[in-house]
Amino acid sequence: MAQYILWHNPRCAKSREGFKLLEGLDVEVRRYIDNPPTCEELQDVLNKLGMKPSELVRKKEKLFRELHLKDASEEEILKAMCEHPRLIERPILIKGDKAVLGRPPERFKELIDEV
Repeated sequence: MAQYILWHNPRCAKSREGFKLLEGLDVEVRRYIDNPPTCEELQDVLNKLGMKPSELVRKKEKLFRELHLKDASEEEILKAMCEHPRLIERPILIKGDKAVLGRPPERFKELIDEV
């Protein structure tokens, strides 16, 4: 099993930048749009990030407005993110029981530099 797991969208510039920072490391790349997480997996990653669904959802995404998620509950946002993975902010780097949202991608160093 890889030391790191990267939830990656190669069409996203920030995700590509984060991917480059991981060069030479043992990384499993998960294209989460093509291979979406279950709601349980997403909740597990949220716990590792220490975030609520409303903090990880892409609020500028057109779909966010179309689904009327502005005043939605955390549970409704989580469900929407599971059904529509493009609503998940990216990239996310996971290492064991910790995770970091790569916004900016340099935040990955928090996990990489960990001793």
